[in-house]
Amino acid sequence: MDRLVFLTQRWPKPGFAVLLVALSAAFAAWGAHFSLGQRALAADASPPLSYVGSETCGACHQDAYKAWVGSHHQLAMAHADEKNVIGDFNDARFEHFGVKSRFYKRDGKFFVETDGTDGKLAEYEIKYTFGLYPLQQYLIPFPDGRVQALSIAWDSRPKEKGGQRWFPLYPNEPIGAADPLHWTKLNQNWNFMCAECHSTGVRKNYDAAKNTFATTWKEISVGCETCHGQGSAHVAWAHAHEGWKDFDKADSKGLIVNFDERENVGWTHDAATGNVTRKNSPPTLRKEVETCGLCHARRAQISEDWVPGHWLSDTHFVSPLSHGLYFADGQMEDEVYNYGSFKQSLMFANGVTCSDCHDSHSSKLRLPGDGVCLQCHTAAKYETVAHRRHDGVDPPVGCPACHMPARTYMVVDVRHDHSFRIPRPDQSVALATLNACTACHADKSPQWAADRIAEWHGPDRKGFQKFGPAFHAAWMGQADAERLLAAVVSDKQTSGFARSGALPELAPYLTDANVRLAQQSLADPDPMVRIGALDMLGPAPAEAVWPIAASALGDPVLGVRVRAADLLAALPVSRQPEADRAAFQRAADEFVTAQKLNADRPEARLTLGSFYARQGRAAEAEAEYRAALRLAPEFAPAAVNLADLYRQTGREAEGVGVLKEALARSPKDAGLHYALGLARVRQKQLPAALSELREAAALAPDNPHNAYVYAVALDSAGQPGAAMRTLADALAKHPENREILTALVQISQKANDLSAALFYAEKLQAIAPEDADLRSYVERLRQAAKAAGQ
Repeated sequence: MDRLVFLTQRWPKPGFAVLLVALSAAFAAWGAHFSLGQRALAADASPPLSYVGSETCGACHQDAYKAWVGSHHQLAMAHADEKNVIGDFNDARFEHFGVKSRFYKRDGKFFVETDGTDGKLAEYEIKYTFGLYPLQQYLIPFPDGRVQALSIAWDSRPKEKGGQRWFPLYPNEPIGAADPLHWTKLNQNWNFMCAECHSTGVRKNYDAAKNTFATTWKEISVGCETCHGQGSAHVAWAHAHEGWKDFDKADSKGLIVNFDERENVGWTHDAATGNVTRKNSPPTLRKEVETCGLCHARRAQISEDWVPGHWLSDTHFVSPLSHGLYFADGQMEDEVYNYGSFKQSLMFANGVTCSDCHDSHSSKLRLPGDGVCLQCHTAAKYETVAHRRHDGVDPPVGCPACHMPARTYMVVDVRHDHSFRIPRPDQSVALATLNACTACHADKSPQWAADRIAEWHGPDRKGFQKFGPAFHAAWMGQADAERLLAAVVSDKQTSGFARSGALPELAPYLTDANVRLAQQSLADPDPMVRIGALDMLGPAPAEAVWPIAASALGDPVLGVRVRAADLLAALPVSRQPEADRAAFQRAADEFVTAQKLNADRPEARLTLGSFYARQGRAAEAEAEYRAALRLAPEFAPAAVNLADLYRQTGREAEGVGVLKEALARSPKDAGLHYALGLARVRQKQLPAALSELREAAALAPDNPHNAYVYAVALDSAGQPGAAMRTLADALAKHPENREILTALVQISQKANDLSAALFYAEKLQAIAPEDADLRSYVERLRQAAKAAGQ
């Protein structure tokens, strides 16, 4: 199940973008030619393309087929039988937080007795295996077509490494039947969470009216056609060219994509650096990387019409570099897989591709140990004491230990970061990021490690990923965030993946200069950058951004078109430029279709409901929000949006009821308390409002806006002292937050404490020295304080 885990955490909280299946970004003519040309190949094939199966491929491609058999891809999913099941089903017992599970066989079938949908022990037949090493999971079908992944897995590592045991995927907490992470619930559902990446030619076939699935696949595991696409045209070509003697080498051979990026590529070794340089520039669209990204990326599906070799954004929303998924310097934090990490690396920028290191069919490294690195980085330069600095260490320290630090997911699955970075413990000191040095030297500090690196390699730090300070500043609310982020976006040497993450971080700073950056980014060849530009423009009124973003409605990449439609949805048709109306309607239809593909998910229903709400289609929005809550009653963002829809339509009391019902299920949800607090303010129930807003601020101490709103409410209730104390506490945690400082200035001035007002105003001025209006205000305040003797 680990190949497509998009929601292994708790539900996202209100106030965050819940765009699981929502999307984005603009026009690039270069991309149009390739994308449309490739799609034409698939669309114009006659007869229609169909799957032929890996065994058919193996008849001719015998070496590739033999390498694939027994690989992680070939064993990604299989029928549960004696050959494929490796767990202990000999009446094995396992207990976790009081739940006593039993694994056993009967009549050649495999069963588990464990807690079911009602929390009671019941028997379930295991029908499929999932994965092989270092763990194997087991899948259980239900009558409504759902297939669920059991959250007790088999540790397939050797016993001496801690394996050969049953273990829980959530070892530190009880996961009861009411929990969204329980194995019978949405977030362990194979049909959505896992199927696309563990089988070939999957169609989810969800029936929203019946809330049932009829999911199908063409091949149960990850076969040849997962990566190469439907093989019927290629087989027909092979039959027509028996012996392969009478064909033009320029012939496509009936292939949907030709993975030729390693062919005719020249690399020159530089004796001085010990590295290689690619003679010819790498293409902008890297067919192999995009194809591998189908499963090795943190993403969500928006279309089932994926074509290998196309931009992944054409059929999927790819999570950019963002808080909670990555560390500020781009190292992986959550389960993000390899696509985003690799695309921010210098190796990717210089033209290295996946199969330079990995055999595509066996999934193994091309050479053992450090051999795969030494293909490009000469041993004379890098296999030296001067470089490694770990002479005599047993076992020897290899390249990945320093340049591909590992994190463990799913309890036992160790994964290496593919951003291939130079160790930067100095950034750990400045940005609170991880570093490879103290990962091993756990008893030492990052400063100790930074000092050792400086001794060895000098004080000037190098590294391709230079964007860490910008993301750290944005996530910490620092005053220089805007400047640093704009510099990242402007630097075309920075990876498109990093720029695509920096653009949305500029959304709070929609200055003329930054809007121009967004407009320029809408012409970037990387669709993720174009999507990021549209995300940046999100807070602006649709009418204001229409002249900038309307061209994205016709972008060759689906993800860009649907994000543009979402961004521009609030502008009524009567006010849309006539020349753009047809393009908007086409993109809007695609947006709706993308959400309906995932109608089994509350996030998609929420996203579609919000789209309808912005278009003034209140009844349809209400239906989607209600559907989201039926799918997941604990999904707080749907309750917040539904309550807000009721507010907009004059049904405030009903909205309060929705929020109270949601809070009964999720009493510790800060977003629900915040929304209810605002509703009580509108109802002029100030004591009740203060109680809810206080709780929202307490439950989300890292959210300065909650503290700001609570303080404003306190001041409105005649409690300026309490308001100032609340703001002062928030300022201690967020010393450069403009909203907090502005409130401190205003409340101090209202209380005639001009010296305090001046103190906070000068802090604001230090943050925004270029603000002429603020400079004038501070001077007037200084004169007033002086006149008052303060």
